[in-house]
Amino acid sequence: MRHRTWAVAGGTAALVLLTATGAHAEGEGDIRVTKTVVNGGKNVIVGTKKVVDYPVAITIKDDSGVKGLTDVSTINTSSAEGGGFAEWVDSSCVKKSATTSVCTAIIRITPAWIPGYSDTDSNKAAGQWQINATVKANDGDYWISDRIALYKVKRASRLTTDATPEPVAKGAKLTINGKLSRANWEDLKYHGFTGQDVKLQFRPAGAAHYSTVKTVKTGDAGKLSTKVTVTKAGSWRWYFPGTTTTARIVSTGDAVTLK
Repeated sequence: MRHRTWAVAGGTAALVLLTATGAHAEGEGDIRVTKTVVNGGKNVIVGTKKVVDYPVAITIKDDSGVKGLTDVSTINTSSAEGGGFAEWVDSSCVKKSATTSVCTAIIRITPAWIPGYSDTDSNKAAGQWQINATVKANDGDYWISDRIALYKVKRASRLTTDATPEPVAKGAKLTINGKLSRANWEDLKYHGFTGQDVKLQFRPAGAAHYSTVKTVKTGDAGKLSTKVTVTKAGSWRWYFPGTTTTARIVSTGDAVTLK
């Protein structure tokens, strides 16, 4: 449901738009954002060192044609930690028709900046974020919106697998260890992620796909360990489906042969 309120200032009609989701927009004229896609529809994953650049493709329509973007920003939708460390660094527009263009903004997150933007815990910035943008038309129309898209910014994760002994006799027990860790945006290091359900998966030699054998919960420091009875050669790996704030991750498979 949309609620529209018209205000007149300086003889020009200005539209203020409120939506049921809490989004807010205002502007002049008929220019509109019709679609926004962040990072190709994928989550944005941020670790401890690598600078992350990701695209925000904004489809804009106006009867006079689109001039471009005049402002783009992004923040966490609920955390007081915000996300002020994300910066708009570049943009370009591609004209699709006389009235429509797709303008792509590049947002950059530099992990080294993250700790300085929180007085409590920078990790609270992970989760759901929103895109805000101001767009302008050739005839001077403009449109300001504080929530044209929602997406997830997640802490990067790591996962290892080690199966022993290798090789192993058919029918014998195989111990499969591992460790799940995730980026800590406070000290910019990886720490073990405890209390998480991680799936142990197996792919028989020559097969194309893995299947889940069991689910194991991570213990102290994110450590994993379980035993299985071996019936055939193949590769073992751990799979973590992720959370709302932590990225999914699949470990490299550890191939085990039979004696």
